Amino acid sequence: MPDTTPDSSTVLPDTPELPELPDLSAQAERLIELGVHETAGLSADEIRGFAAEADGDGALLAVHPDRAPASALAPLLRRDGKPGFVVADMQDVDSFTPEAVELPDAPLYIVTGVDRGDHMSNWSPDEALPALTKEDRTPLLLTEGIHWVLQQPEALERNRCFMTIGSRLRKPNGNLDARTPAVWISNGTGRDGRERRNAPKVGWCWWNNRHTWLGFASGTGRRAGAVE
Repeated sequence: MPDTTPDSSTVLPDTPELPELPDLSAQAERLIELGVHETAGLSADEIRGFAAEADGDGALLAVHPDRAPASALAPLLRRDGKPGFVVADMQDVDSFTPEAVELPDAPLYIVTGVDRGDHMSNWSPDEALPALTKEDRTPLLLTEGIHWVLQQPEALERNRCFMTIGSRLRKPNGNLDARTPAVWISNGTGRDGRERRNAPKVGWCWWNNRHTWLGFASGTGRRAGAVE
């Protein structure tokens, strides 16, 4: 069988290296400022305490999706002063849950080694997932991708956006829905509306489709709190 994996030459040239994420205490303050702790049923002190005790330089602070779902997080995104939104044909966004991804059994956890996956631009999710697995990387959940952009807005750029294929939707018959979540920037066309041009957008793409402007966000692991 011929190798159909896209060549790495599809990556856009001169991909800029993103700066390190803010420290966990700064990330905690950002979540408190946005009211995410209230959505999650946590006190500000609980988030601050977790961040102070966790061991994770350069890691992403995440709230478990059962506590803070994508529908609650997406409107907190901002770009050019415009709030984020979920596309009209993905109102079941919170039904996209972790698939073959093990989450810590805790309301708060950290994701290490977050990367946008620009080198996989123009790959399909079907092609990217086994490659990430081979690299011992774990695909980000949709909520984790939103958390990342909340903490580091520059992670979302035109022509360098990302998919979050750790979240999938299981149909009642047990099959996976072919839609796969992504975070990108609206062009203000179609049902988005012109007023949403340049706004952060939570949408979806088909499992077997390729897009030159979408990488595959992933991390090296997840854990709750400090290393034992």
